[in-house]
This record gives sequence, C-alpha cells and structure tokens, in this order.
Amino acid sequence: MFSKILIANRGEIACRVMRTARAMGIKTVAVYSDADVDAVHVAMADEAVRIGPPPSAESYLVIDALLAAIKETGADAVHPGYGFVSENAAFAEALAEAGVAFIGPGPAAIRAMGDKIDSKKLADAAGVNTVPGYLGALEDAEAAVKVAEEIGFPVMIKASAGGGGKGMRVAWNAEEAREGFRSAVNEAKSSFGDDRVFIEKFVEEPRHIEIQVLADNHGTTLHLGERECSIQRRHQKVIEEAPSPFLDAETRAAMGAQAVALAAAVDYRSAGTVEFIVDKDRNFYFLEMNTRLQVEHPVTEYVTGLDLVAEMINIAAGKPISITQDQVELTGWAIEARVYAEDPSRNFLPSIGRLTRYQAPPESANVRVDSGVAEGGEISMFYDPMIAKLVTYGADRAAAIDEMADALNRFRIRGVGNNLDFLSATVDHPRFREGRLSTGFIAEEFGDGFTGGQLTADRQRAAHAEVVLRGPAATVSGQVGAIDGGYEVTIDGHVLTVIGACDPTVRIFTGTVDGAAMALEIERVGLAYEIAHNGVRAQFLALTPAAAAALDKMPVKEAADMSRFLLSPMPGLLTSVAVAVGEPVKAGQELAVIEAMKMENVMRAERDGVVAAIHAAAGDSLAVDQAILEFE
Repeated sequence: MFSKILIANRGEIACRVMRTARAMGIKTVAVYSDADVDAVHVAMADEAVRIGPPPSAESYLVIDALLAAIKETGADAVHPGYGFVSENAAFAEALAEAGVAFIGPGPAAIRAMGDKIDSKKLADAAGVNTVPGYLGALEDAEAAVKVAEEIGFPVMIKASAGGGGKGMRVAWNAEEAREGFRSAVNEAKSSFGDDRVFIEKFVEEPRHIEIQVLADNHGTTLHLGERECSIQRRHQKVIEEAPSPFLDAETRAAMGAQAVALAAAVDYRSAGTVEFIVDKDRNFYFLEMNTRLQVEHPVTEYVTGLDLVAEMINIAAGKPISITQDQVELTGWAIEARVYAEDPSRNFLPSIGRLTRYQAPPESANVRVDSGVAEGGEISMFYDPMIAKLVTYGADRAAAIDEMADALNRFRIRGVGNNLDFLSATVDHPRFREGRLSTGFIAEEFGDGFTGGQLTADRQRAAHAEVVLRGPAATVSGQVGAIDGGYEVTIDGHVLTVIGACDPTVRIFTGTVDGAAMALEIERVGLAYEIAHNGVRAQFLALTPAAAAALDKMPVKEAADMSRFLLSPMPGLLTSVAVAVGEPVKAGQELAVIEAMKMENVMRAERDGVVAAIHAAAGDSLAVDQAILEFE
C-alpha cells in the first residue's frame, strides 16, 4: 500500500480524499496556489507545497510544478480529484515515467475517453447507443450552421475536450449556432486548452442519468447503479440523486451493461462514470465517459455503502475490487445539492468575497457535508464557485428529500451570494418531489428568474410568531403566553404552539411549530427581522405602535437612475467590447463579453440606443455594478 499520497487538487475534493487516506493510515500532501495559502485543505494535509500564482493555468494545471512537489515530498501516489489534471493523459504518463502511481485509469483510457469525438466513435464500435450527430471537429461558425441544418435544430454544440458544463451551447436556429460556436470555442480554449467543438442532436425533454463503474487489474469490471443528474443550470449539475426515480430495473440493467462494455473496450482501471441522455420513453444515448471521480459520487457511496476513494486507492495499489456485481445492492435513497457562491436573483451570476459566516448543518448518519471552506475563508474569482456539497440519505426518496429540506434550512452563509434559498425552493417544489425531472427543469420552473419559494399561510404565521416572540409587533397582532418548553402565540386568531429557544440571540431556530419540526433562519436586517425557510425569505418588523407611526412618516429615498448605463452584473474579466462611442445599437445586440470563473457571459442591449461613452476596456477586471458603457 502507498505510504504518501499527493492530492493534485484543492477545496472540498482535496479534503474528501484526505479523509479516506487518513482512515487508511496513508499520509497526505496538499498543493496550493498563492490564493489558497490559508485554505482548509492545506491545513488538513500532513505536508503542503506551493505550486504557483492564483490562476490555475499557472498552478494547478502546471505538470512540472506538480512533479516537483511530488519529488520534494517523496509521494509515491497521486490522486487527482476532479477537474484540473484529473483527465490529463500527459500527467498520467509523466507519473508513470517517474515511478509514481496515478490513482485513476491508464493514459490510454484517459486519452480515448477524454476526446468526445473519438469517445463516441469508440462507444459506437462497442455497441453503446450514441446520439445522432456530426463527429468531426467544426472548422468555423458557418460550418457549424451547415452541420446543424443537416442534423436538424435544435442541436448541442460541445467542446471535444469539455466537461463541467463548459464549452456547451444549445442552438435553436442558425444565428444561435454561429454565436454558440464562437462562445463554445472560447470557453473550450480557456478551460481546456483545446478549442475543438462538434455538434450533436439535442434531445428534447431529456434526463441526464449516469452509471458509476469500477474496474480493477484482476479482470473485474462492474457497475454500481445510476445517478440522476437532471437538475442542471447551464449544463452544470445542481442536484443529483441515487437511484433515479425514472429508471426501471430493465433499463438500469441495460445501461449498466453498456457502461461496463465501454469500460472494458478501453481496458479501464479505476472508478469512472459513463453518462447517458435518456428521453421520455427511456431510450438512452451515450454522452461521454468521465475518467475520474465525479463530484456527485457521495450519493452512490450512501446507497451502496462503498467508499469510492478507498476503492480507487486499492485498485491503484493492485488490489481487487472489494465486491462482485452480484453483491452490489442499492439500499435507500441519497440526494446531493451543490452549494454555490452565486446570486440566484441575478440570473445565478457568480459571487466572490469572504465568508463572514459559514455554519453548516450538523452531520449525522443521514446528513453529510463535503466542504473545503471555513468561516473567514475567501471565495476566489480564480476557481469553481462551489462552497460545499450537502448530501442526505433516507429509507426512500421522500425521506431523503425531507432530510435535505431540513438540512438546507439549517445552513447559514454570509459574506457572499449563495444559492441556499434556490436549493430549498427546488427540493420543496411539487414537481421535484414527484420526480418529474428533466434537464430543462430549472429553465421551465424558474424561467423568469428566481424570486423565492412559495410563501404559504402556515409559513407566514410561523414567521410572524417568531417575530412576535422577539419584540412588540405593530405589523402583526400577536399575543404570547409561556408554556412548558416554549410559547403559545396567537396570530390573527390562530393559536400556534412554538417549542424551542426563541430568544433574540438565536440565529437558526430549530424546534416545532404546532408539533411539526421546523428550522428557520432568523437575521436582524436594520429595523426588520429577515426569516428564511424552504426557499422563502421575507422581512418583518417588530415595533411598538409609536415607533410604527413614526416610521410611516419617514421619507423614502429614491434610487439613482442607472438605466443609461451597462453595468457589470458580476465580478469578472471584461474580455471584449463590441461597440464604439457614437454607434447606434439595437435591442438584443451584443455589447460586451465578461468572463467569470471560466464561463463566458454575453451582455446585450435591452433596447435601441446610441453609445455615449465607454468606461471600461477589454482586459479590465470588473466589480459588481461597475459601469462598462453609457448610452445617450
């Protein structure tokens, strides 16, 4: 067995690998950029080595820097996590030449499956169902339009070396195909150093379902069932679960068999995932194979009882897989929600800054939090905006959802925008609870933007009760009576029994309201109390009648008119400005492109106008609401 493993990654996945290595008695080495010098994974490791400046292209992606860290520390194995060099065949080859084990598949399998064009050809040859499409690299935007018209709209334009939702665009017409080609090429080059893109048919009403595979050096290749990953935004997974509420036993077996066949065809060794798109009739088509650990692997661990990182380490050390296919049994249900630093109210734009508060829900047998941050830490513009992964388990899907809803209500983050309210509203959505999912769920249910969950009468009364318990309320008629362990609160004729601590110092109330368990986040915001529950966030005043009367007489300051300005909706890099001073523009016309966390965001004119001034230039780093240009 290995004596020391270097984790060629950062954040929560580095911490997650370290936990298993420590449990196996293996020492660990962290690597870090200047932006991560105080990161949790650095403090957690037995040793840590600096590998470069903040940009990943100058640190976490630099093979020579990683090899130098391996040599300096004497690590005899490397776990790459996901992202960065996890699917870099050249890195795996360099490790082999240095006599260091790569905890992942061999270079040939990485190379074969890392190219989406070649992988589809291999999948087809192995008898795996594939999506109709053009499997050659597109030369230019006009070639993209021609191919798209031959296949038939809608189409998906995808980076050949892509992953994580980057370098992907759906096009419904020729103009979108041209623009999608350009954006996909730019994102692919920025994220993967490979600007090749291809086109395939876009399956409507699709579900994204993937199969986890394991293969060792002793002739065993098996699958561990499926994960449903259909709740996505911009092709980036948000909520995943295992098993899928859609598959039947026959489809599961067929998908598993094809995944195993593909892994065998490329002589795969280690953990890997074969991703499929599944239509409403349960027809399934190969998308890609990820030759690494997936972000969503914890849900599979919950329902199988396996530690996938331990399996990967053992396989790399030459040991056989710990179980056979007949012993794979899916028990219960698990759900994972990705907690991101982003602002759902502003079209999910990324957020950066310092975590002034980070309070995760308590872990238990049914609640797991995978995170690489701590209170006081910084969410940087240089890396993925994921703060944590919240994973819950239950005997069935309904129980797992209930656990997730409760855990989200107990999660508290301040200092950066985050998607906790959105996640809460999603898992509380009737369509989600019914399992009627597709990759279009978010666009279909929150197409006008996220403005919060549904405020029912019961939730409003519970929130009012908490306000009444914190002070005299002129906004709500309320009466309070003390009872054993809590209070009886009368709100507009309704009597609620509130059991639990309700003093003003409590920031997350955990107790019962009329016998129902409830977690409410409570925060003082100016004169008001802001209360959040199940994605609903509302403010309530608790004032004496005299104070309320005085407040009604206070003038309201009008907001400045910024309608003449194009403002940056996020922190990021201004990569281009498409207009000049004096130029007339039409509604919908491209004005500028901002890159944030490796995603390209095109800014368009909301109405016709004439450019009066340009306040920022390509290459500038922008802050939120910074003026880019001004109209007459």
